[in-house]
Amino acid sequence: MRVLFKIGVSLFTGVLLTSCVVGKKYARTDLNSPEKYREEVAVTGDTVLHPWKSYYKDPLLVDLIEKALVKNNEVLIAMKSMEQLDLTYKQAKLSLLPTLDFDAGASRSYQSKNSLNGSLSAQFIGKDYMDDYSANLRLSWEADIWGKAAMQKRDAKAGYFAQKENLSALKTRIIVQVAQSYYNLLGLDEQLKIAQKNIDLSNNTLSMMQMQYKSGMISSLAVYQTEAQKKTAELLVPLAKANIAVQENALQILCGEYPNSITRTGNLDVAEFAVALPSGIPVSLLSRRPDVKAAEYAVMSANAKTGLAKATMYPTLSLSPSIGVNSFEFDTWFNFPGSVTKTIAANLVQPIFKKRALRTAYEIAVLEQEKAVVQFKQSFIVAVGEVSDAMSRLKNADERIGLATEKSVSLDKATSDANLLYKSGMVTYLDVIVAQNGALQNDLDVVTIKLEKLNAAINLYRALGGGVE
Repeated sequence: MRVLFKIGVSLFTGVLLTSCVVGKKYARTDLNSPEKYREEVAVTGDTVLHPWKSYYKDPLLVDLIEKALVKNNEVLIAMKSMEQLDLTYKQAKLSLLPTLDFDAGASRSYQSKNSLNGSLSAQFIGKDYMDDYSANLRLSWEADIWGKAAMQKRDAKAGYFAQKENLSALKTRIIVQVAQSYYNLLGLDEQLKIAQKNIDLSNNTLSMMQMQYKSGMISSLAVYQTEAQKKTAELLVPLAKANIAVQENALQILCGEYPNSITRTGNLDVAEFAVALPSGIPVSLLSRRPDVKAAEYAVMSANAKTGLAKATMYPTLSLSPSIGVNSFEFDTWFNFPGSVTKTIAANLVQPIFKKRALRTAYEIAVLEQEKAVVQFKQSFIVAVGEVSDAMSRLKNADERIGLATEKSVSLDKATSDANLLYKSGMVTYLDVIVAQNGALQNDLDVVTIKLEKLNAAINLYRALGGGVE
């Protein structure tokens, strides 16, 4: 009893000598966020917090996105990681419980006849060997003086929710990639139609010039240059078809399937959708952007790890009682109470000299936490920048489309007039070729600008956090 009393006094003294709180509570760092976005657009109502199904209207696109969210292999891997972290978190919640072990064993040792143990063994039991049979239940429990269990739980919880946000960010990226791939297909379809339209126009011009050449009205140079103009349009056809096949294959792979064709309807004009631009302070991104929230959870995890590293430098109090049976004869192994053994042990361990390993580990943890804070700030800055970029592109896309459309009207009229004037002999064949080439290039530019507008709208939805449900 005196020994236990001394152990208890030592433990109590050790606890009083040090503080019971070693880990700091997490506090969000000041992001010094701007009060408004660079682009000011006044709107009413909510922004783009609605689910993606109400953002994308094309039923074929909706089906592709749903398939990708279920079958995409990156998503499946991320979900398995979520299951792993869920198990880790559940395990961390059990860290306060004691451990219980059972062991049983039997051994036989042959003693030296010239040793004291060997001579006594031969004298008392009449054997030149000694048997030992034992079975024990050992309980081990460490008192959570410094809150290590709570910090382990916070670390595991932060890791779990960070992965959950990473999964949301991955799903958002998959939604964006599927939508962009689908609209790119519509754009390639438009380019193919433009090329075929220009080929038909070139065929009409070429037929007219061939008749004039046979009549001796023009030279062969005009015919050859017109044929070259036709070939320029014809070259776009196999290129567009190849790009369509590549885009279809990439989209099928995004959906977790082998390359194949993609069913689609409509065109870029009907694909356009209304976008409500946001206004207000960008700090609201913190409640939407999954990557920003994941970065903040990483800071929380690093904060918990710093506390754990500091706790290793403080004393640990553990209790390890055990009960079992022990005998040198098999017949009396489980002879109660004669074979029963009991042990009661309490341990207080205070690290003194570890070649500065514990202090170094703590300092590294502090640096990791500081790095996580910087990464969190950077993720927020990038998020604000991405919103500003998407808003700027979207804001100016309509003006570019309007100008390009007006240019198309002028070039179509110029092409028509060039053909009429050429028939009247008022312009040369070069004027016809230049007009047709300008119309072809501008039509392709219109398709590109429309795609840029759609991509800007999609990126704005993602930059504002979107919705994956």
